Parts: sequence; C-alpha cells; structure tokens
Amino acid sequence: MSPINRRVPWTLIVFLVAMTVPWLGERYDTFLATQIAISALFAVSLNLLLGTTGLVSFGHVAYYGIGAYVCGILMKTYGAPFIVALPAAALGSAVASLVFGYFCVRLTRIYFAMLSLAFSQIVWAIAYKWNDVTGGDQGLPDVPYPNLDWMTSIPLFGDFAIADQFYVLTLVIVALSLAAMKRIIGSPFGRMLTTIRENPERASAIGVNVRGYELAAFVAAGTFAGIAGALFGIFSRGVFADYVYWPKSAEVMIMTILGGIEHFWGPAVGAATLIILNQEVTSYTEYWSLVLGIILLVLLFAFPGGIVGGVSAGWAWLRRRRKSTDPVEVKRA
Repeated sequence: MSPINRRVPWTLIVFLVAMTVPWLGERYDTFLATQIAISALFAVSLNLLLGTTGLVSFGHVAYYGIGAYVCGILMKTYGAPFIVALPAAALGSAVASLVFGYFCVRLTRIYFAMLSLAFSQIVWAIAYKWNDVTGGDQGLPDVPYPNLDWMTSIPLFGDFAIADQFYVLTLVIVALSLAAMKRIIGSPFGRMLTTIRENPERASAIGVNVRGYELAAFVAAGTFAGIAGALFGIFSRGVFADYVYWPKSAEVMIMTILGGIEHFWGPAVGAATLIILNQEVTSYTEYWSLVLGIILLVLLFAFPGGIVGGVSAGWAWLRRRRKSTDPVEVKRA
C-alpha cells in the first residue's frame, strides 16, 4: 500500500458521507442506513476472527444476541439509561465470549466452527425458554429509544425525529468501533494474529502463545458484536430469540465473504450490498430468496476475492496498464 493510501482517513470520510443521510434522504433512507451501519459493525467484528485470525465461527451471533438482550433488559425492565446499558451489553458479550472462547480455541478448523455453533445454540435455547427474563418466544417488545433530548440543542440537529437522532448516535458508535478495530488489526497484536492465521504451527514453534492470542481475538470480536446487537435491539424496538438463531450467523458470514475477508472494509461493503439487494428484490417479487441467491452466486463467482477484492484487483490492473503505456516508463524500459 502506498504512503498516500495509508494517510487517507477512510473511516472519517465514510462517516461524513453517511452523516448527510438524514438531511439528503427520506425517512426510509435513514432506516436503511441505520440497518447497514449496524450490520457493517457486526460483519467487521466477525472478520476479526475470519479474515484476520483465520478462525471460522458459526456461532458469532451468540454475542450479538447477548448484547441485544443485556441492553434491552436493562433499558426496558430496569429503566437503565443507554449510557449504562451499552457498556453493560459489551461487557456481557465479552464475558460470554471469554467463557465460550476458552473452550473453542482448544480445537481447530471444523471442530472449532462446530463448537462455536453449539454454544450459540445453547444461548438461543436459553433465550427461547427463559420466559421470566428474556420473554421466551415472545421476546422483549417495545425496547425504548435512548433519551436524546440533548441533541436538539446542537445546531442543525434540532429538527431531527427520534429515528434520525438515533441514526446519528449509531453512526458515531459504529465509526468509533470500526476505528478501534482498524487500530487493533494494524497493531503488533493484529500482525501477530495474521501470523497465526498463516502458520499457527510455526508461530507456536517460536514461542507464541497461539491459544492466548486466539482467545483475545475471540473476546474482542465478541465485544464488538455485542455492541452491534445492542444497537440493533433498540433500532428494531425489540429483542427476540431469532436474533441468536443460527441462520443469523450464516447471514453475517455471507456479508463478510461477499465483501471480501482480506480487506478491512470488505465486510462493511458486503453488509451494504446484501441489505440493499434484499430490500430491492423483495419489493419486486415474492420469489426474492431464489433471485437473491442467484445474484449472490453471480457476485461470488465474478468476485472470488469479494467485491472489494475484485475492485482492488481491477484497479491494480488498470494502474499497471496505464504504467505500461506511459511514454516516460516505456522510454525508461
């Protein structure tokens, strides 16, 4: 990557562009953008395991659901403010991922994946059956929005509806979370995770505590998934057992792979693509699942490295072609 590309603050640029949605778009656009932002955070958190560490987790939805339930229960049942409920949701997901991850990282490859799925099914069973706390199959409807009256005193935000205010709050939290994960991946810790992904046996041979690093990555990914789940529970105005059911893990896995696991922004692009496609296809045909499946197959075959990977490869090819036809370069050759 060139020095210029390293200096481009992509997180800030995307944040500023997304911030214009409430002013330039309709209410539906704000709704869609909120869903995309939350799903992007969820997908990037999964890629901290899948793309960075090389761990395939089929149960990542467990921590997403735990974050949603902790935040929803605190805000609805106990009347806790959002500033307390959100950190509690992140902490609850972190503790759960620490406990589950302690057992999961002892296994490798398909056994790790299946064990992570088993733990997520345990969480789903608890959510579905513990009626007194989680509401059982009825869930927790009417989770309240956080009190955002303070935002009306900020210039340009005074006329926002509560959904627009929550979108802005969500965008800030997601941007900070993405920036934190970007820093983690670019740190020595993140580079060590990449080393473990490439060759865990060699990393272990040189004295690296592979299981310790994998567990730390597992906890970090679970924490950010919990934040995404907490935001989604408020956004959808309810928390239900379906949030921790295994198809949700498959959905976020598709988002991550579709966008490109080798690029930080790949899962976010995959989340936006899948959500927009889903909204568009369902508005045109009742056979939306068939059409959406065909579109996804075409995209995956067209971009085997994900959408961002395909775009990056195309851009690199154009640069090489331009360089090969540059008169100065040709003369030097």
